[in-house]
Amino acid sequence: MAREIKRQSLGQRIRRLRESRGLSLDTLANETGQALETLAQIEKDEMIPPVAMLLTLSRALEVDSGELLKDEEESEAAERRAEAVKVRTDRYSYRVLTPEAMNRHLKGFHITIDPESDLKGAGYQHEGEEFIFVLKGQVNIKVGENLNELKEGESLHFNSNLVHKLSNPGDSVTECLVVLYTP
Repeated sequence: MAREIKRQSLGQRIRRLRESRGLSLDTLANETGQALETLAQIEKDEMIPPVAMLLTLSRALEVDSGELLKDEEESEAAERRAEAVKVRTDRYSYRVLTPEAMNRHLKGFHITIDPESDLKGAGYQHEGEEFIFVLKGQVNIKVGENLNELKEGESLHFNSNLVHKLSNPGDSVTECLVVLYTP
């Protein structure tokens, strides 16, 4: 009889890691600066965290961000993450390009932003630096109060400790390579 391997969802892994470290949801909220309700939604798989939040969660749980995603098969995981994030934001998805970068400072992501989108929310902020290269389309990146308008083939390197937000003002899908450095 073949042994069935039960895969844990991202939310289940985050909860398992949190509980194994003896952290309450309140404590994790204080460690990450995220709302208790947001963390509960993530643990229930009602919401997939954006890249910046995934980094914050992994730091608070003392694991590499790749560790949070590694239990799922990459093709299925990427499809589910992209679809789940689109449902949550209705405009944004990402795929991890460096799942093998355990405990490394650089992480690579392929970001897709739907046409004519302005991503909702206050923006993202995380320790380190960020490099964005536009593979296709155009993207507006607001860093603090400064608006950067990038077209295909252009790039931006900035301090990701500053609040930043991406949007796609164009009428076609934008694809970006994003590299994060976290100390």
